[in-house]
This record gives sequence, C-alpha cells and structure tokens, in this order.
Amino acid sequence: MSKTGITRVTVKPGDPRPTGGTEWVRLDAMADEEVVAAAQSDPDAQPLAPEQLATMRRVSRVKLLRQRLGMTQAEFAEAFHLPITTLRDWEQRRSTPDAPARALLLAIERDPEAMRRLLADRAA
Repeated sequence: MSKTGITRVTVKPGDPRPTGGTEWVRLDAMADEEVVAAAQSDPDAQPLAPEQLATMRRVSRVKLLRQRLGMTQAEFAEAFHLPITTLRDWEQRRSTPDAPARALLLAIERDPEAMRRLLADRAA
C-alpha cells in the first residue's frame, strides 16, 4: 500500500474488477506491529532482501500504458502509427521517447479513443 493509503490495481478493459475479502474494520483495529506480523506470516508475500530490490527495474511507462489499454505491442504500434521496433526499444529501455513522442504518448494516455479516431482519420 502506498503512503496515501491507496492500492492501485491494473485491470484490463473488459475484465471484471477483483473482489476482495479484506476486513477493514478488523485491520483498522490492529496495531501496526500486528499488521506487520500478519503480513510476514503470509508465505506468498515475503519481503524482498535489499540485494533483490537493488536488482529490480521499474516497468516502463510506455509498457504500463499499453497494458492498461489491453493492447499487444503490434496492436498499439498499429493503432498509433508507431514502428513496432521503436515501441519495443522504449519498453525494454534501450531508448527513450523524444519530446514529440512523449507528447503523443501523453495524449494517448489522456484520451486513447480520441487519439485513435484522430490517427484513423489521418490514414483515410
């Protein structure tokens, strides 16, 4: 959970939202030490060692955007008129988008359907 108390869950378009069985009243009644102990007792959610954390890399924002839209690399590249090799390089952090590409990605992030329509009109 983040410092703001909000946990972000990524759901692909069309997928049902996850349902949780969190008993918030019970959790709120627990002391911080009890919450930590309960979390550490979960074998599927063990904390990573500092050495493990040091080797981890963030997922690129381009990849997160594409996944949030529920698109494959080929679909995203075709829909937004990007070379698929460029998209792959951005996602694998071999290169970074330049200023015009960042502006396009921001516009896609803010209103993907409008960008699809605008770019589809261009192809016609």
